[in-house]
Order: sequence, then C-alpha cells, then structure tokens
Amino acid sequence: MFKKVLIANRGEIALRIQRACRELGVKSVVVYSTADRDAKYVKLADEAVCIGPAPSSASYLNMPAIIATAEVTDTEAIHPGYGFLSENADFAERVERSGFTFIGPTPESIRIMGDKVAAKQAMIKSGVPCVPGSEGALGDDPKEIIRQARAIGYPVIIKAAGGGGGRGMRVVHTEAALLNAVQTTRAEASAAFGNPEVYMEKFLENPRHIEIQVLADQHKNAVWLGERDCSMQRRHQKIIEEAPAPGIARRMIERIGDRCVAACKKIGYRGAGTFEFLYEKGEFFFIEMNTRVQVEHPVTEMVTGIDIVQMQIRIAAGEKLPFTQRAVQMRGHAIECRVNAEDPYKFTPSPGRITRWHPPGGPGVRVDSHAYTNYYVPPNYDSMIGKIITHGDTREQAIARMRFAMAETVIEGISTNIPLHRELLVDAKFNEGGTSIHYLEGWIASHRR
Repeated sequence: MFKKVLIANRGEIALRIQRACRELGVKSVVVYSTADRDAKYVKLADEAVCIGPAPSSASYLNMPAIIATAEVTDTEAIHPGYGFLSENADFAERVERSGFTFIGPTPESIRIMGDKVAAKQAMIKSGVPCVPGSEGALGDDPKEIIRQARAIGYPVIIKAAGGGGGRGMRVVHTEAALLNAVQTTRAEASAAFGNPEVYMEKFLENPRHIEIQVLADQHKNAVWLGERDCSMQRRHQKIIEEAPAPGIARRMIERIGDRCVAACKKIGYRGAGTFEFLYEKGEFFFIEMNTRVQVEHPVTEMVTGIDIVQMQIRIAAGEKLPFTQRAVQMRGHAIECRVNAEDPYKFTPSPGRITRWHPPGGPGVRVDSHAYTNYYVPPNYDSMIGKIITHGDTREQAIARMRFAMAETVIEGISTNIPLHRELLVDAKFNEGGTSIHYLEGWIASHRR
C-alpha cells in the first residue's frame, strides 16, 4: 500500500478520496487554488499545497504544477477524482513517466474509451450491444453521409468522437438539416475537444440512462457492481441517480453486466469504470465508458457495501480484488440527489457565502460535501456543493428517507436546487419509476415559475 497519495482535485470528491486514504492509513496531499484555500479538505490534509490562482486552467488543469507538487512532497501516487484531468490520457502518461502511480486506468485504455468511435468499435468486438450507427467516423462525401443516415433511419444524432458530458452532439430529424448539422458539429468538436471527427447514431426517442459499475485489477480479475438509473437529467447533466434501476428484469441486467466484465478483460482494463447505456423497449445500447470514479458512485456503495474509492487505491497499489462476482450482493435501494449552488428553476449559478449549513441525518442518510457554515462557494467551478444519499430496504423507503432528508436540510446565504428536489420527490411519475432521460426537461417546462 502507498504511504502517501496526492489528490489532484477539489470539492466533495477531494474530501471523499481523503477519507478513503485515512481509512487505509495513507497520508494525503491536496493541491488547491487560491479560491479553495479555506476548503475543509485543505484544513484536514496531512499536507496542502497551493498550485495557482482560481481559474482551473492555472491550477487544477496545470499538469506541471501537480507533478512538481508530487515530487516535492515525496508522493507515490496521484488520484485524479472526476472531471479536470481524470480522463486525460496525456496526464496519466506524464504521471507514470514521472515515476508516480496513476490511480486509474492505463493511458491506452483512457485513449480508447475517450474516443467514442474507437470505444464503440472496441465494444462491438467485445459483444457489448451498441446503438445502430456509422461504423466509424463520418467521411467527407455528402452522398455517403446521406446514405448512412437513410440506412439508420431518422432521427439521427451527430456526436463528436472526443466529446463527453453532454457536449458535442446534435439531433437531426430531416435530411435537409443533415449536412449542415454534421459541418456545425465538426467545427464545435474541433474547437472544444481538438478533434473534428464526428460519427452518427440512431437517436432513441425515449430511452432511460442505465450505468454498469465495474472494477478490474491488474491480475485479470473483473467484477460488476450492479447498475444505476441516471435518467433524471437536465441538458445531459444528472440531477438524481438511484440503484438498482427500477422495473428492469434482473436476468437482463446480469447479462449486460457479464458482457461489461468480459469487455474489461478483453481490453485489459484496470481500476474503476462505468459503462453507460441507453435502455429502450427492452434493449441496451452502449454509448460510452467513463474511465474514472463517477459522481454517483455512492448509490452503488450503499447497495453493495463496497468502497469504490478505496478499491481504486488498492488496485493501483497492485492488490487483487478481494471478492468474486458471486460475493457481490445488492441490498435494498439507494437514491442520490445532487445539491447545486444555483437557482432551483432558472439554474443560474449562485456562488457566495453559506451563512447557515445544517445537513440532514438519521438512519440510512449519507452526506458527501465539503461545505460548511461560513464556507464561500467560489464562482470559478462547477456549481455542485454536495450530494445527499439515502438507503432503504425498498425503493419506497429510500425515497421516503430522502424526503425527510430534504425537509431537514437548511442552506442559507445562497440559492440551491433543494426546492426542486423536494418537488421531484413527490412527483407521481418519479415515484412510479422508469422515467426517460427527457422526462425532467418536460417537467421543468411545465412547472416554469
């Protein structure tokens, strides 16, 4: 096991990694920007190093500063968390080349899965079902593009090969709009991701977003830890996640989970990862793989009892998975609500000082947050300030506990999306389960303030 790990991230995930390190008896080094000097995890760290000013480009995305910090603090490994440099193959490569262990997959795996075209081809070879679409990146021949769209059938969606996080995609309903959409998406992809390649897929009209969590060690062992339903989204950003996914037959989930494990073994994957699928009319379609820990990992931890962040560190240290697939058991149901510093209905960011912070408690309630009374939420980063997770024997109990948790939560001084969560938790369709990825957008439109 490592003696010291550098946490190359901020916010609630930095604190989450720090807690996992502490339980393993590993010292933590945190890097921080000037905007985060008063963060809880900075105060709790064994060592904390300021690496730059507030803009992430000058701090959390500054590879030389992070690696230099690892050198001067005598760190052995670097955990990238999620976002920032977590899926940057060049960073993973520089970490390894500098003599440190990257707590995550190999740079090669990150590159394959970061390129959506390459990822799709790898999944097809591994027997994982994919959305019908172009076999690779679209070429320059307009007639061929039109032919492929006709073969797939409208509507289609044009996606950036290097995209992610809901960016770099455009839905096309008619042939007249096709070529312009391809050209526009290419230009956006080139500007945003440095890769102009785009591909085409069938646009599923009313799917759900289902994820399979996997863990794979360096000794050719891999397991999947159940599934998550992340369909409550706004502009491709998740708001509420849950595990397991309601209303899907276990044999179907088991079949797709086993295929994900087989794919991990085939591509030589290591660490934690998430296979993301669209699910519609009884079929799963692979869309992408996230080669990092997910924001929503706590719901899986709550139903399996497995500490995913600890497992990431153990795997990176060369340990074997301490359990087999047969030992992975799903118990009860878990719900996660993301708490964002934003207007609950207009979604405009609401940075500022939290004058009162009273988190919920009680049986089956977990709060992952770096915030506290008098904490200043900086305007420079993502608006998420925490996550509230509840667990129950049944989905109904987990939702009931989340309602109580939201009623107990008090955050003053800034606006948060907690009023939105309170309304969604009593919504009939959400309580029924199985809503599509488009449901929340429609709900918001019909509940405009």
